Amino acid sequence: MGKDLTISILLDIYGSMLTDKQRNVVELYYNEDLSLAEIAEHEGITRQGVRDSIKRGESLMKSMDENLNLLDKYFNLLESLKEITALAQKIQEENNTYNYSREISQRVDEIIDLAQKAKDII
Repeated sequence: MGKDLTISILLDIYGSMLTDKQRNVVELYYNEDLSLAEIAEHEGITRQGVRDSIKRGESLMKSMDENLNLLDKYFNLLESLKEITALAQKIQEENNTYNYSREISQRVDEIIDLAQKAKDII
C-alpha cells in the first residue's frame, strides 16, 4: 500500500470526522510512519483490520474533500501567502535601494510577519 502524503493534510482537516480508532490508525500510519504490522500489534487487531481501517478513513476524508474542497483551498492559501511574501520582499528591496522610507520598511516587515504567522496557523 503506497502512501499518499496528502492524507496527512486531510487528516488535519477532516480527522475529527473519523472514529477515534480510524483517526488513530491513520495517524500512526501516515504521521508516525509505523508499518501495518506495528500498528496491528499496538492496536491489538490484525494487519488486515489495520489496512481496512486506513482505507475506510482515507475514503471518508477524500469523499468529504470532494464535497468541501478544503484541500485545494489550503494549497491556494499557501501559494497566496508565498506570493504576498515575495512581493513584500521586492518592495523592501526597492525601498532599501532608494532609501525611500523607514515607515515603508516597517510596514513591509509587518506584512511579511503576518504572512508567516498565517502559514504557521494553517
